[in-house]
Amino acid sequence: MSDATILVIDDEQSIRRLLRNTLERAGYAVVEAANGGEALKAAERYTPAAILLDLGLPDRDGLSLVPLLRKLGEATILVVSARDETDQKVAALDLGADDYVTKPFDTEELLARLRVALRHAGHRAKPKTLRAGDVEIDFEHRRVRRAGEEVHLTRKEYDVLACLAEAPGRVVTHQRILAAAWPLDHDRKIEYLRIVIRNLRQKIEPADAVGSVVANELGVGYRLLMTG
Repeated sequence: MSDATILVIDDEQSIRRLLRNTLERAGYAVVEAANGGEALKAAERYTPAAILLDLGLPDRDGLSLVPLLRKLGEATILVVSARDETDQKVAALDLGADDYVTKPFDTEELLARLRVALRHAGHRAKPKTLRAGDVEIDFEHRRVRRAGEEVHLTRKEYDVLACLAEAPGRVVTHQRILAAAWPLDHDRKIEYLRIVIRNLRQKIEPADAVGSVVANELGVGYRLLMTG
């Protein structure tokens, strides 16, 4: 249970009601907004721990709200939208959203995504180590172990894994990973990233469970899963 306040921004009353009931049953306090103007006022007044943001608002595009909400505080931002186009997901994440859930959504999955995002927000300082299933990442010494055995990663493989580990459980866009692992603009090619991801998976995932640690978000990016 949690007493965190969640701001729900959606112009459809039925969706707001569903989210309010779901969140309150999980122990959260809920504030509602039906448009962008109400959302900005509510975010400033209530300083929510997390924001569930629909993109199809009557007074402005929800995408334009993401950087504005980000400036108002440290709230976790989960986009909850019927827009399932890849470019919309990438745009929201690159603007500062923490995750993206497509309507219609499963309420239990939404709550799970919210819990992950809130846990990450509560530990924004990079820890010395992080576990993802049986994979342990030692940031201080740039070492990776799988089931206790050290795994040799190339510099690029480690940089990609470390970038994903900065947002555990959340999707990281291709462009963000490329920018973190390839310093020069002309080297930031999706083909290079796919090769590194394939090699990384061979080293840290079981052969019969590809995607069990590093999950692919089709056309958007990758996600480091926190369970084996």
